[in-house]
Amino acid sequence: MAMGRPRAFCVDTALNQALEVFWRKGYEGASLNDLTEAMGINRPSLYAAFGNKEELFRKALDRYTKEKVAYLREAVEAPTAYGMAERMFFGAADMLTDPCHPVGCLTVKGAMTCGDEAPSVKREIDQIRVKFETAMLERLQRAKDEGDLPAESDPAHLCRFLSTMVQGMSVQAANGARREDLRMVAETALKAWPTRA
Repeated sequence: MAMGRPRAFCVDTALNQALEVFWRKGYEGASLNDLTEAMGINRPSLYAAFGNKEELFRKALDRYTKEKVAYLREAVEAPTAYGMAERMFFGAADMLTDPCHPVGCLTVKGAMTCGDEAPSVKREIDQIRVKFETAMLERLQRAKDEGDLPAESDPAHLCRFLSTMVQGMSVQAANGARREDLRMVAETALKAWPTRA
């Protein structure tokens, strides 16, 4: 049986380069030329290794959620609701402004820049957001049930507050906010967090 020619590039490295392009330009803003140039490969190699642009984006998005926003999963596992909010806000401030990669959040940029041409990509981004918000809501409800939050607290409202803050911080980072700026935002937001009397 004849073997195909071995790939002359590292798939893992190429995927990291594609992630950077999508992160900077969004799904629709990233052209195939942008992607192949950054990845150091031609179009046939991209298709052979990753499928089409949409499949490449899905792989990049999966890597992003597993590696770059791991702080969100860790936040949900915090022992207290306040600890969860603290880890989310400061984790966001640090990740969104890390000089090792593009600023801002891939999913926030992706959701804002996906038009009618990419409904399945927008759905996938929305599913990631909903999945995480569901985990947050469950954690907040448990905190209320255990007496970690005041009895009058509304877990759904707190969940929306957390999501809005992190998404807003992403927009601020994309517009040039520095890490210290976002850390001050985090400190201010935590002052509004409900605590037991």
